[in-house]
Amino acid sequence: MTRKLFREDPYQRDAPAVVTAHTAEGGIILDATVFYPTGGGQPGDSGWIEWDSHRLSIATAVNGDANQIVLVPSEPMALPPLGAHVVQHLDWDRRHKHMRIHTALHLLSVAVPFAVTGGAISATHGRLDFNMPDGLDDRNELEEALNQFVESDAQVSDGWITEEELDAAPSLVKTMAVKPPRGAGDIRLVRIGGENDWIDLQPCGGTHVARTGEIGALRIGKIEKKGRMNRRIYLHLDS
Repeated sequence: MTRKLFREDPYQRDAPAVVTAHTAEGGIILDATVFYPTGGGQPGDSGWIEWDSHRLSIATAVNGDANQIVLVPSEPMALPPLGAHVVQHLDWDRRHKHMRIHTALHLLSVAVPFAVTGGAISATHGRLDFNMPDGLDDRNELEEALNQFVESDAQVSDGWITEEELDAAPSLVKTMAVKPPRGAGDIRLVRIGGENDWIDLQPCGGTHVARTGEIGALRIGKIEKKGRMNRRIYLHLDS
């Protein structure tokens, strides 16, 4: 099992670790990692690791077997040996943009009150698909509402509930396409706003900013019709 340092502190950019395994495909498994693995529409982190006089670029991270996280090198190179002590470094600028976009998409799911059927995140923009029959009445009004959420500088925090507690509150699950994992213990909730006056509260395993003000100005991009009951809305960071 890989200790998920990104879960303990999403702002941690560097960390020491020990190589515990290699995969048949040439991946590296560490005992603890700051690299977020691809999942929930959020890309895996990139960066590099160093040991002795060596440096190895990491293209992404993915989930492996037995709750392990696999770092995928950018190109075939000699891997650090088992037991080696390495220092891992995130491409922080890219990760931080993922955090800003991911939190912004939670706000979009509040401003557009329809079930979410899919989504994706990049370093410049994100998108959500909604189970909605008609287009938006006023995209400027939506953009203004999102930026008001940002300007409120609401706190973003997380907590945990049991599967039984989630079953008793099914409205917390907004996504039709992706359901929270079952059988792995408690389920993580991300809250935007105060404990008793929250803006959004839903299961999520991704990384987020600490306050909505950190997102910065948002801009609505394309709005596409993807089916009779499906609308795709793109959301962009202004900088």
